[in-house]
Amino acid sequence: MVKNNFDKERVANNKYFIVSDRLGFGIWKRCDLKNATELWGNSKITKYITASGKMSSSDIEKRLIKEIETYKENKVQYWPIFIKATGENVGVCGLHPYNIKNKIFEMGVHLKEEYWGRGIAMEACILVMKYAFKEVKAKEIFVGHNPKNTASEKLIKKLGFTYIKDEFYKPTGLYHPSYIISYKEFINLTNG
Repeated sequence: MVKNNFDKERVANNKYFIVSDRLGFGIWKRCDLKNATELWGNSKITKYITASGKMSSSDIEKRLIKEIETYKENKVQYWPIFIKATGENVGVCGLHPYNIKNKIFEMGVHLKEEYWGRGIAMEACILVMKYAFKEVKAKEIFVGHNPKNTASEKLIKKLGFTYIKDEFYKPTGLYHPSYIISYKEFINLTNG
């Protein structure tokens, strides 16, 4: 069941820079620690993104600061996603630098458990991919997933990514299946 956390201020100020009919993307600020804690404080989410499967309060704060710094340096981050009608934070989806020289960005999505299975991950990823190619001018988008996360694997394949290799991911200590999609491939899949 979805919590009733209507955020009147966020809805009134409409501080979204990527939008769909349902979703709005914001930019992390230090005052967003509560949303970060609700997301990355849930071991059902972090079991696939950290070796221990959990993030401490300190780890969550460091992650939030890292996202803020990544935005300051590169104008990308794993942006917080909100339901536009209520202002409710549902998770994150966004970009991190992967290979700046070749304009390759890594995309990731983490959703709060109560929003799984609602098509939000697919919708958010498509919005981020459009933004990456049109605004950031990415040439390619890289993604990887924990080998145990079958939901992510299915999403990545539905999005049209091509498997390239298993790549070591230091935060989990595992080799993650990794994929890539070019701008041209994305345009062909989405018909422009």
